[in-house]
Amino acid sequence: MSQTDSFIEEVTEEVRRDKLFALFRRYGWIAVAIVLLAVGGAAFREYSISRDIAQAQAHGNAIIAAVQAETAQDRAAELSAIQADGTAQAVVNMMAAASQAEAGATEAAVAAYLAIAAQSDLPRRYTDLAVLRATILQSGVTDPQERMITLTGLAQPGAPYRTLAEEQMALIEIEMGDAEAAILRLQAVLQDQETTAGLRRRASDVIVALGGTPGS
Repeated sequence: MSQTDSFIEEVTEEVRRDKLFALFRRYGWIAVAIVLLAVGGAAFREYSISRDIAQAQAHGNAIIAAVQAETAQDRAAELSAIQADGTAQAVVNMMAAASQAEAGATEAAVAAYLAIAAQSDLPRRYTDLAVLRATILQSGVTDPQERMITLTGLAQPGAPYRTLAEEQMALIEIEMGDAEAAILRLQAVLQDQETTAGLRRRASDVIVALGGTPGS
């Protein structure tokens, strides 16, 4: 390689270096900003995860402490004081309502369940469960026909607690003196593939108590 060629290469390299420095001075802040955003985003994500874990632990500890209270009344009071978000709050409220019912405050429990059922932002499995629990607590208190209408809505195809609603409807039929209808309904429950083992046992026991045959 001649000295001329070497000189040209050196000049070319210097020009490239100058252009690179010029580009860096003009646009280098963009790269720095991208790096800072990436680092800051990762740090914020880690902080958010740690915060959420801490909140979940505190929430879980509060529930554990509440359910370990000595009396149902104390459990209801402590559960009612817990503040959570979204569906977690609905679960806590239902636990509080169950404790209220256990403590004998049936009207308050029913009101609590119906308040949950009225929340349009909750998934159906929560609102339907609240309606079912409220209806069960009203057994022997409210008009059986009204309860039957309510349960009919819960027993529609695809409803999350359809078979449980059918069980309660059979009990209402017994309450109204129609044992034959109750037996037929419970036999249908036994044949339903979605029926749980516990419900099958209960349905069979009731059918036998009414003088029927579970398998017929």
